[in-house]
Amino acid sequence: MNSRRLTGLLFCLPWFIGFGVFMLYPMVAALYYSLSDYSVLLPPVFIGFDNYIELFSDDIFWKSLNNTVVYASGAVLLSMLTSLTLALLLNSRVRGMAFYRTVFFLPTLMPVVAGSILWMWMYTGDGGIINTFLETVGITGPAWLADPRFAKPALILMAVWGAGHAMVILLAGLQDIPEHLYEAALLDGANWWHRLIHVTLPMITPVIYFNLIIGIIGSLQVFTQAFIMTGSTGSPERSTLFYVLRLYNVAFQDLRMGYACAMAWILFILVLGLTMIMHRTSARWVNYER
Repeated sequence: MNSRRLTGLLFCLPWFIGFGVFMLYPMVAALYYSLSDYSVLLPPVFIGFDNYIELFSDDIFWKSLNNTVVYASGAVLLSMLTSLTLALLLNSRVRGMAFYRTVFFLPTLMPVVAGSILWMWMYTGDGGIINTFLETVGITGPAWLADPRFAKPALILMAVWGAGHAMVILLAGLQDIPEHLYEAALLDGANWWHRLIHVTLPMITPVIYFNLIIGIIGSLQVFTQAFIMTGSTGSPERSTLFYVLRLYNVAFQDLRMGYACAMAWILFILVLGLTMIMHRTSARWVNYER
């Protein structure tokens, strides 16, 4: 082995150590524990696929999975539409645009716990800022987090709060579109809608694809908001009992770490499967030409 290759491997060594210790080993250990009866306090006992068999007959498992899928669908859709709309508006050439961009990005810098407490106060049924505003227009607001019909939509609406990250990435993609494409469209008589549909959106599809993947992965792992705002049980009526929240309960309240590891691997397979589907279908709608 020559000195240049050895030097390169030495520089990569910290990453290999970190990946092995903090990623690879926990994944392999979780796979083994998922095949075991492991209560943390006692040594694991190998039981094969019993945890997975029990999982698929567990009504609470399916309830948490359904809650998560519904939340992810609404949160990703609303966040994508909001971030794209903001990016298009903030791509305008007006005075003070740097200030506006900063204002819309600032909420994403707030810690999730602090943001959850803030939104919990806003959602307070009696005296909360949202219901107070609704009362001024003659609408009686619901008890958002105490009503199973509104608890999940409330958390979906809160997801828009973090649209700033996707907005910044979309804004960078918009500014990277060659100007001559718009000039050619104008010469052809295209209005703003035609330019949006036939120039802007096709040219930022790689950025939309990236944000879509990141959004799906993040929303399927939602935990903190539900835990802070509705408790570990996902009240009311388990309407906000999301998958990772259920996993947390099983692992650290019921001390069924083997069962929780089986849930973790199911989530990993689900995320991997959705990512692979998105990757395979991306060739049909993602445009990488410039």
